[in-house]
Amino acid sequence: MMSILYMDILNQLEKGVLRAASYTNGQWEVHPEVKEKILEVFRTSPIAVKDGFRDKEAFIHSVHFDQDSGIRMPPGGSSVRRGCFLAKGVVIMPPSYINVGAYVDQDSMIDSHVLVGSCAQIGKRVHLSAGVSVGGVLEPVGSRPVIIEDDVFVGAGSVLVEGVLVKSHAVLGMGVRLSGVLPIYDMVHKTIYRGEVPSRAVVVAGSRGLCGEFAHQHQLSLQCAVIIKYRDEGTDAKVVLEDLLREK
Repeated sequence: MMSILYMDILNQLEKGVLRAASYTNGQWEVHPEVKEKILEVFRTSPIAVKDGFRDKEAFIHSVHFDQDSGIRMPPGGSSVRRGCFLAKGVVIMPPSYINVGAYVDQDSMIDSHVLVGSCAQIGKRVHLSAGVSVGGVLEPVGSRPVIIEDDVFVGAGSVLVEGVLVKSHAVLGMGVRLSGVLPIYDMVHKTIYRGEVPSRAVVVAGSRGLCGEFAHQHQLSLQCAVIIKYRDEGTDAKVVLEDLLREK
């Protein structure tokens, strides 16, 4: 018999009542007590076996969607773990996986082979292209989850980890790697960001040479992200979302 306590926690997460982070008074606020509740579910839930799966009993059943949910998930191996919130109009293409505590807002597209990690916060009308990985965070509990604000486009194969914040209307090109510490070079404003992509920035994958004789000798460089411009009409036309794909 499942614990009433952790069933209540998972239900509140799935309704969007509990969130690992929320936008309040113009800034993002992390709620470590929510992650503590999720960890409590892991602690109190026993291991169970069903239909060939072996997992914590609380999570052995994935979330299923009915006709009224407004969410579309074609067959093909996708899974939404218990304790996730998905708003109406979300589309999940197979195979993709959304982990506990994740929050995916209205009309966002989760394309094939996408991972949305635990407690990640995905805004409205976000497009996560094929092969995107959004890192999760359950420990340490005070850490900020990865946050992607409204109307962001993330190109294929991009990886976002370590609590990086991508602000609204930003565009990430194919294969961009972002973390909480990797530098993001803004060629427009001649500045460097860490852990945060400004609103409307257009970011591509780049590299930077390493200093020192050994680095020069072996032509060593490190991967980085480069802001090459900010969104204009041309960019908007390339990343326009199709309402028909999000038909509720």
